[in-house]
Amino acid sequence: MVEITPELLLQAYRVGVFPMGERRDDPKLYWLDPRLRAVLPLDGFHLSRRLARTVRSGPFQVSANTDFAATVRACAEPRPGHPESWINEPIIELYSEMHRRGHAHSIECRVDGVLVGGLYGVTVGAAFFGESMFSHMRDASKVALVHLTARLILGGFRLLDCQFMTEHLRSFGAIEIQRDVFRVQLAEAVDRPALFQRELGGADPCAIVQASTRTS
Repeated sequence: MVEITPELLLQAYRVGVFPMGERRDDPKLYWLDPRLRAVLPLDGFHLSRRLARTVRSGPFQVSANTDFAATVRACAEPRPGHPESWINEPIIELYSEMHRRGHAHSIECRVDGVLVGGLYGVTVGAAFFGESMFSHMRDASKVALVHLTARLILGGFRLLDCQFMTEHLRSFGAIEIQRDVFRVQLAEAVDRPALFQRELGGADPCAIVQASTRTS
């Protein structure tokens, strides 16, 4: 089996392929290239008024790249309806190295200093590849997704890849597209410059998202 290095992983993302584990306790990794791909158009993010109120007045302190490893490990924990995880130790080690090299990023939500929600993913050019999210409190992962989207819009990103469709993602405006259509969008994004915004400089993430999309 060929060792998956950060260099190989970046090459794979550029052509739409990504690795996953079978189980948390299984060290093997498998390459995936889904026939249908879920993407969340950055100009089509569905931000409800209720969620906007939560983002603006909720209990969460939101940050980026302050504890990548803890965010990934929290994403790997069992959750209701999902007792198993595809995030195994090789995934954790590989993506932690990607983070150290500046290619992987996390959004964290905390309450009184305790990590209660977040997400992580990989950047290549103007494409962000969302890997996983978690929530230990209501709306924590949703708030993290709003903050991520605002950072991507500000940073000049063109593509937010969600890999597989869920009803949760669909509620935010995610759509499914064929593999060949995704590859066209991917090719247009990966060679464009973009900068992941660790800070929003005090800007309102909801206002940034609403300026590019729609509300309900």
